Amino acid sequence: MSDPRRLATAPLADTPETPYGLTATVPRQLVHRASLAETFLTGVTSVDTDRFTVFAEWPRAHQLHVSPDRSAYEPLLVAETVRQAGALLAHTAYEVPLGHQFVLRELRFTTRPELLAVGTAPAEPVLRITVTDIDHRGGRPAGFRYETDVWLDGERVATAHLGVTWTSAAVYRRLRGGRTAATVSPGPVPLGLPPAAVDRALPADVVLAPAGPLERWQLRVDTAHAVFFDHPLDHVPGMLLLEAARQATRVQRGSGGRTPASFHAVFHRYAELDLPTWIEAADKADANADDRYDVQVVGRQGESTVFECEVGTVAR
Repeated sequence: MSDPRRLATAPLADTPETPYGLTATVPRQLVHRASLAETFLTGVTSVDTDRFTVFAEWPRAHQLHVSPDRSAYEPLLVAETVRQAGALLAHTAYEVPLGHQFVLRELRFTTRPELLAVGTAPAEPVLRITVTDIDHRGGRPAGFRYETDVWLDGERVATAHLGVTWTSAAVYRRLRGGRTAATVSPGPVPLGLPPAAVDRALPADVVLAPAGPLERWQLRVDTAHAVFFDHPLDHVPGMLLLEAARQATRVQRGSGGRTPASFHAVFHRYAELDLPTWIEAADKADANADDRYDVQVVGRQGESTVFECEVGTVAR
């Protein structure tokens, strides 16, 4: 019997069968990664019209996506895996050309941290995805939204909703007005918070720097960071902004035993590399007992809000 963990949509060839159920990752270009180590998807099958099953593998150790004591997967690993799934489906099922530029508009996901323990082998989550609200321009898809259930060892460990759009490289260049990774660079990286304050092991993984007022920090934009800047970019990546929301919530919640588990982020505009980004966090003003989100994080450049993120925490 052929291995079900193979790419089944044109123009890709079938993934060769491998012994003992082992599989390779999908081509890294399809998930917009340069490093194989940062490519978490292993295959996809079509279930029905606009419905897919995506297979993944999570490593037992990772600089960012596994807890410092290597006991648990971080909730943001779910976000990155689901993000990669959207890119994979766009290219393989909706004929979006490689080289198109993708923009993450909205990301909402909820995890069950108690089910994200690292085991004795790499985890093999399964993503069940339904694509909705396909936006067509000129007769071709220009964006979509998709709902995802993430399953691991027979348990649903997370749900997610993403909205993403894309454009050709030529249109993107016009939109960016000549700003490229080669022509735009950030200023000096300020000294960050103590790693323990944001539940990180290494100073290089701290993305917040003290900025004076309580619950306000400057985003540390280190383009040499091998995960956030897996390849050159002309703007601050969305996953770096999500990590800033995670770390701001850790600091805002102090040592009260709460951990970020749910995120609802809306990205309003590009966060520019060469402008300082200020991160603010506060208790969510309209939170109630039934609200899964209890912290509000905002990222600003000058007078503009670049993203907003509600974060929900759970007891550790």
